[in-house]
Amino acid sequence: MKHFTMEEGIDFVNQAVPASQKTALEKHLKTCRRCANAVSLWQRVRAAAAAEANYQPPEEVIRIVKAAFAGLKLALRHELASSSIELVFDSLVQPSLEGFRSAGSATRQMVYRADPFQIDLQIEVQPGDKRVVVAGQLLSPRDPQIGGQNVRLILANLHGVVVPSVTNQFGEFRAEIENTGDLALVFYGVDLKPVVIPLWDALGRSPEGESKQTRR
Repeated sequence: MKHFTMEEGIDFVNQAVPASQKTALEKHLKTCRRCANAVSLWQRVRAAAAAEANYQPPEEVIRIVKAAFAGLKLALRHELASSSIELVFDSLVQPSLEGFRSAGSATRQMVYRADPFQIDLQIEVQPGDKRVVVAGQLLSPRDPQIGGQNVRLILANLHGVVVPSVTNQFGEFRAEIENTGDLALVFYGVDLKPVVIPLWDALGRSPEGESKQTRR
């Protein structure tokens, strides 16, 4: 028997050949290394294609990513409802303790209220580093001992970069992303409404990536 054609090899792997032809092809594969290698290749391709569905992101993640970009655009136009997010503490506006100096890294702590959570954020930017670390904890305002566990969050920017995270059993999370200036933290609050916390003020940047000192 002559060697397999590419079409015959694909049909054989997909079990799309007649029974009579299949028997002849199987017999040929036992004696022809060239055709056996070709069929093995197509079997690996088929297996990879079948596994592709396993790498699809969960639908919940897709929804939160879409909400992130929608929320960022609203925030950039200053149309985001300010009543839904309340800043209750900002370490930047607290007076420095006498005798203390900077430890060499810019760390800022901020506490927000966004129903149903209180969000304790710590934002750290190392001098000369282009990346920023955002760590935090989601708590219940009524009972600070109760954390928001298994809450999906993302750090995102308008350049299409998305860094997912999820809170642990204590409501804690941590994520790292490039400091492009137009960052925001996004998660779902009550009634599956997206909560968008813009971080460019915390980073001392404008949404376009320009520092506030430059604009002054």
